[in-house]
Amino acid sequence: MIYDKLSNVMNYKGFHRNLDTAFSYLSSHDLNELPLGRTEVDGDNVFINVMEASAAPSEEKNFEIHKNYMDIQIDLVGTEIIEIGDSSSMTVNDYNPGTDFGTVSCQAMVSCTMGAGNFIICMAEEPHKPGVAALSDTFLKKCVVKVRV
Repeated sequence: MIYDKLSNVMNYKGFHRNLDTAFSYLSSHDLNELPLGRTEVDGDNVFINVMEASAAPSEEKNFEIHKNYMDIQIDLVGTEIIEIGDSSSMTVNDYNPGTDFGTVSCQAMVSCTMGAGNFIICMAEEPHKPGVAALSDTFLKKCVVKVRV
């Protein structure tokens, strides 16, 4: 997990070429101008999903994992909490290789309050629980940058 201000995203260049592509895009585009749905940056290597969702209490959300992609999660409107789970205690409930999505059970280790101007990178196979309510207003518009590992 990496959690920081979006203005610092270029400080993380050099970890992985697909992350570098994502960071360059994030630093040179207004994410608020992106349409809902998928925006391709580099085919299936880097793409962005913009979505609207409702945050909910932690107990109503599940930890999720992806094996082929890292997530860079960014709130455009609203504020959510993203919990990161303890992978050493993780039990996989289900995983669909076709969608690269699974749910897991594990203990929460840390939580990060998002909101405009912040980003979090959830590594591949790192359990994370997005969409946890931080405020009474639960509306979220966010983008999730999918980065192939």
